[in-house]
Order: sequence, then C-alpha cells, then structure tokens
Amino acid sequence: MIDNKIVRTRIAPSPTGELHIGTLRTLLYDYALAKKYNGQFIFRLEDTDQKRYIQGSEIRLLETIKDYGLSWDEGPDIGGPYGPYVQTERLEIYNKYIKELLDKGFAYYCFCTQERLDNLRATQKSQKLLPRYDQHCLNLSKKDIQKNLDNKIPYTIRLVVPKNETIVFEDLIRGKIKFNTNEIDDQVLIKSNGIPTYHFAAVIDDHLMKITHVFRGEEWLTSTPKHLLLYRYFGWETPQFAHLTVLLNPDGKGKMSKRSGSTHARTFLEEGYLPEAMLNFLMLLGWNPGNNQEFFTLDEFIKAFSLEHLHKKAPTFDRKKLDYFNGYYLRQKSDQELSVLFKKFLPQASDDQIKILIPILKERITKLSDLQTQTKFLFEDVDYQKDLLLKKGTDPKLAIEMLQKSKELIKKYFSNLSENLLNLIKENNWNTGEFFMVFRVAICGSEFTPPVVDCLPALGQEKTLRKIDIAIAKIN
Repeated sequence: MIDNKIVRTRIAPSPTGELHIGTLRTLLYDYALAKKYNGQFIFRLEDTDQKRYIQGSEIRLLETIKDYGLSWDEGPDIGGPYGPYVQTERLEIYNKYIKELLDKGFAYYCFCTQERLDNLRATQKSQKLLPRYDQHCLNLSKKDIQKNLDNKIPYTIRLVVPKNETIVFEDLIRGKIKFNTNEIDDQVLIKSNGIPTYHFAAVIDDHLMKITHVFRGEEWLTSTPKHLLLYRYFGWETPQFAHLTVLLNPDGKGKMSKRSGSTHARTFLEEGYLPEAMLNFLMLLGWNPGNNQEFFTLDEFIKAFSLEHLHKKAPTFDRKKLDYFNGYYLRQKSDQELSVLFKKFLPQASDDQIKILIPILKERITKLSDLQTQTKFLFEDVDYQKDLLLKKGTDPKLAIEMLQKSKELIKKYFSNLSENLLNLIKENNWNTGEFFMVFRVAICGSEFTPPVVDCLPALGQEKTLRKIDIAIAKIN
C-alpha cells in the first residue's frame, strides 16, 4: 500500500460553511498517514462553488483545524512549492489543461441551454431512465463550435466518457471496485462562468501537488471513475484512493445530521469538548488499533495508524462514548490547567470561586459547558415552584423550621458548616434525605446539583442567607 514515494496527503474543504466533524476525521487520517511516513500534509481550499461561498469561512476553517492542535506543511497561509493553494487563484492552470483535453478530443463544448437540460432530465425521469447528458453537442463540427463561440453563446465543457467500458480500481478500504461507463455521465469540467468543477480541479491539483493518497467520504465513490478517466487522458499516475464510511447518527440510523445534535467541529469546542478528547474519539470512528487500547495521544495514533485497519462498516457517532472520553481527559488535567478552562466557560466567576469549584466539579462534568448549568445558582436566583421544596412530602411547617434553624447555624458557623449541619439534623431527629432535599432546592433551585454544602464557600454567606429567605417566603 505504501511504496517508496514520499507520502503526500491533503485535505481540501470548501469555504461554504463550518468544518464538518466528518471532514475533521478525514483530515486526521490524512495527517496520520503523512506523518507516519515522514511525508507532507497539505491544506488546499476548494472554492470553485462560488454560489455557496460564505465570506470569512476560509478563515474559520483554518482556525478550527489549528484549535484542534493540527497543522499542515503547505497551504494558503504559509505557501509551498506547489501553490497557489486556493483554487480560484489557479484558473490559468486549469485553462491550460482543459485546452489540452479539447485538443485531444477528450472534452467538448456543450452549448445546451438549462431549459433543454431540464427537459431532458424530466423526460428521462418519466421513462425511468438513468439521468445523464445525451451527448447532443459531442459531434458538433469545428465550424459550428467556432460560430457559437464567436456569437458568445454560453457553454460548458464536458468530459468524453467512452461507451460500455469497465473501469476497475483498487480502493484501500473496499478492495476492487468496478464501474461500467454506460452508467457515467459526461461530467461538466468547466462551468459556464469559466470556473472548473470539483471533479476537474481536484484531479489537476492532486497531480500537480504530487498527492499520493486521497482520503474522502464514500459519497465520492461514484465520481472516482470520472477522475480515473481524467488521469488516463492526461497520461498521469493515479493516487491511491480510500473512501471512508459515513458517520451515523447516535441512534445508528442514517447519516449524521443536525437533527441529532452538533455536526460542526467548531461547535464541539464551543460546547466544551477538549480537542484531544475529540481527536481520540474520531480516531476510532473508522479505524482500530487491532487491540483493546482506547486512549491515544496524537503521536501514539500516528505511530499505530495503518491503512489495513480502516473499517468498511459505518460507525455510530456515540455521544455517550464521546462524553466518556472527554470526562477522562478532563480528569487528567491539573488544577492549574482546569483553572484556565473553567475561567473560559465561567467568565463571571472569580478566581477564588474557581479554585473552590475545581475539586468539586472536575469529577462530575463530562464537558465544560456543563459548568454553566451546574453553577447557575451561584450567579443568579434560580426560579422554582415551592412544591419542589416539599418534593419528599415534607410538611411546610417542618420545611420552614429546617430552613430557619439552618439560617441561624450558617450565621454562626459558615466556615465549618458540613459537620454542624449533620449535628443539627441529628439534634432535631430530622430525616437526612428530606432535610437536604429542602436545603438543596432552597440554595440551588434544583433537586439535582453538585454537593451543595461544598459549594457554599463559592456562593458566600450573605447570598446563602438570602436564598434561604427566598425559600421561606415561597412556603409561607
């Protein structure tokens, strides 16, 4: 699978939005293969789809990848020997090669209007035929072509696909794959605006940038024979292809989509997933080490990575598994490291509050955004119904008694509260679970909270007393 060539891989996202988490997984495998064999990993921007271009998204793509701790050896921001690395800056290069195909008869001008193409497809659909171009313009004379060009009739340039030919290639994951050319459309190579399509530009760029291995999603599998024809027409050696499985929704049904949660790599960081946890999780969504090892640093993954262990079966994007990984990596952080992270997700907290919260919460959160929910009561009065205070069937009078006596105790012993509260419960023969339900809801506004007494130093004596007063007023 790996010959003596220098391994060169690439990731080539389009600036049409945020980086998809599936693209990040592809990037990770590209990166690992290149680094394992001391090769180069290239970032290229495929911006030929100008209709869907989103201003500024190219910067977001670069920043997101860097925020995951990954880098590239060549790219639009750092240059390299095979630039430019932005496709719209390479139009002269594509013009040179499309002219070569036209001259050799491997491509042709198509002057069909959109109306004709729409009618053609409608007819084919009604007859239950495979939608494809009917090669109406394939045999136009040179004279007719020149006349149309002189009259400035809009045109595209299409690939000549031979009839009834079998195209075979060896996919690194799926093995031998065959296509019959009768099922392949005469793909548009140059659009009417003069900009190449993905199919043409990607082949030209991969060849000129000396890409040896192409990782991409399985949705591009049916495009591969078109690309192989281009390599053949130019007389170029083809790279090795690996078509990765899609990521499935957490329920295992269907391709991962927004209806099941985040799909953008940036969003996971914003939700408080650590880059190293996300990468470790993604490593195992399509690859396994051949043993039971779960946790990998990036360097360990690069060392262990192998093409032979890439999966054919689509993996499920298991959120619980991701939370498990993230919780593990959070617990490996020192308090000093966590202090920086906690501050980012709790900007309203003081340094003293964060110092108190770290040992309490580091074992309880799975992602950093959980901090906002877990500590909401520290920064605002959480509204709740009085019935929540009495959830365990507590008599209202008893609840008020518990809260009033707790209030007096807090005024005296705020610095040594845990032991004194337990003594108070024992002296009054209260049910411990019942007491702490009333006390927890009074302080936090919720029945599910971090250890409430341990959190009180972060809340402060004055605010604690005020919350108890609010609870008493609700019951009265």
